[in-house]
Amino acid sequence: MKDKEVAKLVEQEEKRQKSVINLIASENYVSQDVLDALGSEFTNKYAEGYSGHRYYGGNEISDKVEDLCQARALKLFKLSPSKWHVNVQALSGSPANLAVYLGLVPLGGTVMGMSLTEGGHLTHGHKVSATGKFWRAVQYGVNSKTEQIDYEAVAKLAKKEKPNIIVAGFTAYPRVVDFKRFRKITDLSGAYLMVDLSHTAGLVAGNACPSPFPYADVVTTTTHKTLRGPRSALIFSRIDNRELYKKIDKAVFPGLQGGPHLNQIAAVAVALKEAGSPAFKKYAKQVVKNAQVLAGELKRLGWRIVSGGTDTHLVLVDTWMDGKGVSGKEASDKLEKAGIIVNKNTIPGETRSPMDPSGLRLGTAAETTRGKKEKDMKKIAQKIDEILKK
Repeated sequence: MKDKEVAKLVEQEEKRQKSVINLIASENYVSQDVLDALGSEFTNKYAEGYSGHRYYGGNEISDKVEDLCQARALKLFKLSPSKWHVNVQALSGSPANLAVYLGLVPLGGTVMGMSLTEGGHLTHGHKVSATGKFWRAVQYGVNSKTEQIDYEAVAKLAKKEKPNIIVAGFTAYPRVVDFKRFRKITDLSGAYLMVDLSHTAGLVAGNACPSPFPYADVVTTTTHKTLRGPRSALIFSRIDNRELYKKIDKAVFPGLQGGPHLNQIAAVAVALKEAGSPAFKKYAKQVVKNAQVLAGELKRLGWRIVSGGTDTHLVLVDTWMDGKGVSGKEASDKLEKAGIIVNKNTIPGETRSPMDPSGLRLGTAAETTRGKKEKDMKKIAQKIDEILKK
């Protein structure tokens, strides 16, 4: 690279990534093939519109790469092209969720999702997000004792508020979701069921977590977490007489975006093929095993694990423990100084500030990519315990 300043920063970041233990639940490490596609000549091409319907010339190959990405996405999740459509142009998870609401929910309509402090995402209707400004937000949480979703409470809330769409998806909820229950709730309330699968898409693809596709109307997911691809997003929607996919496609383009990032789409296609391999299925199962061992060892060492454990790649730890431990920010800072990268996170019933909350969110996807197994997770848990108790 001729630009020595940027080259130096890239080198520094590569060195940083290699020198730390990465427990960020929303990060992973992509293959060289994904990086090659991301930096390919597709970066140069403008392809506003959809395959076969572009506003610029020279897009014959652009159409092929977008078609390939769509075909691979449907194949990976075992979806029939006659029953499901997938939009691969969304730039990331937040724009993908915004596009679904824009396409399916009238402005001022009601979006029902999990609250941020209980494990939901900003784009599930939080007041600081556009999703909480353009639409009326109704939010559910978890049972205060079990710290798991109380489906009866969700059903009562849906019946009372009559949302246009219910979001079953999370950013800091470590348990598997009963999508069948959510389907029944949405049917009774007349809502669409949208599943935000961003955190567990790779685990679903690897048969390590239940699939939402038999029950959902729409499924959104990022591609850079457990799916181990570039930073991008997919929007799956059922093909039926409601023509949801047409409304969502129009919301993505021209509603929110101009030309798609073809280099990104090419890199997603590479990642999707990799995720269909037998090796990836082993990887996905190991991710969950590692998370359960990490949670179990931290619990044995005296740390409170939110909901008592995990079914996924994600572990939510109460480090504050009613003032007997350390705050999430202090814990995160201490660990980073020691070369363990985590993120501070709110926990159910949060009493502290989001900038200095009561817990940490840990994830095992990235370190599992690096080959870590159960014995390594025990050592990492012991190291975390040692650092936080100093």
